[in-house]
Amino acid sequence: MDDQNAAVKEVLNNNDAAAVAEIQKYLEKQKNIPLNIAITGESGAGKSTFVNAFRGIKVGEEGAALTGVVETTSEVTPYPHPNYPKLTLWDLPGIGTTKFPADKYLKLVGFEMFDFFIIISADRFRENDVKLAKEIQRMKKKFYFVRSKIDNDIQADRRKRDFSEERTLTKIREYCVQGLWKEGFEDPQVFLVSSFELYLYDFSLLHETLERDLPAHKRDALLFAMPNISLKIINKKKEAFQSKIKYYAALSAVGAAVPVPGLSAAVDLSLIVKVVTDYAAGFELDKSSLERLAHKAGLRYTDLSAVIKSELASVQITKELIMKVLISLAGPVTSMAAEEVSRWIPVIGTITAMGLSFVTTYKVLNYFLNELADDSVMVFEKALALMPSP
Repeated sequence: MDDQNAAVKEVLNNNDAAAVAEIQKYLEKQKNIPLNIAITGESGAGKSTFVNAFRGIKVGEEGAALTGVVETTSEVTPYPHPNYPKLTLWDLPGIGTTKFPADKYLKLVGFEMFDFFIIISADRFRENDVKLAKEIQRMKKKFYFVRSKIDNDIQADRRKRDFSEERTLTKIREYCVQGLWKEGFEDPQVFLVSSFELYLYDFSLLHETLERDLPAHKRDALLFAMPNISLKIINKKKEAFQSKIKYYAALSAVGAAVPVPGLSAAVDLSLIVKVVTDYAAGFELDKSSLERLAHKAGLRYTDLSAVIKSELASVQITKELIMKVLISLAGPVTSMAAEEVSRWIPVIGTITAMGLSFVTTYKVLNYFLNELADDSVMVFEKALALMPSP
């Protein structure tokens, strides 16, 4: 409640237009922070498959990166995230090709634009990978070694009589780390990843490492675009969304201070539609994301969506839909009505209306956030139970 009171007080102590401009500027800036991730490595390492997996897009789907057994990327190609277009994965041509020789590679691909590099290999990190990493290191940017196609190695070793998944993973990791150590990298970290099953192996660890290394203002940009591969990521998304509710509630309060009948309710509904649409996208509860997940888990879409309780998942969110849900929640609607009455009481009425609007919007957004976060957990657990095991 302290945060709510502080935000309302800040709005009350400022000129309405200035308060609105400041809050909107902050929220717009948060939503439009660019993040450019370079995916590189030798030809055939699985770069394009990784790009598709990170963005939750199936091979062959519109917007998917081309994949194949030979080098399919001949140009530096941007792939914006479907729900968060300010986050772009750049599929870079394989280093060491005729068109992109190792000694000119960074200049040719436009080194300066990238926030960090992910260097992918399907077996061991070779000479060109090492040269690239050292050059990136020299230019004081971050890079991460990812050993791809781990699922293939597990399947190959599974035929052995004494098969142990843990032993296979340890062997692969040590082989890669020792090779990099011999090339002069101190304590190199290698992330073992299957692009087809991101919830397995080291992808969650890779995300945690990226999150830790990124500047604070870019962490949410990465988080919201991350696929829901663990309950931890879902909970982090919920916390990040929660931290912004007070700003949206403050915007609502400013709208309540304008003495025009019905204006505040209109502002609140438009605002709530926008924010709840972001929640659905972040929790991957939009219809396209649910369809992809159902296909991956071998489920019918209707079977997966059956676990969802909220009316706001897998549909287009409109003012009419929001109002329909709100009508079923007597408290928020009563508060809205009280706000409309109180706004006509001189001075005290305006302050009361602002406070009511703030609290109502705050509570409504919290309710929708909790509901959609719970649904995201249910969907994740339903799909995970049917996903292939390692």
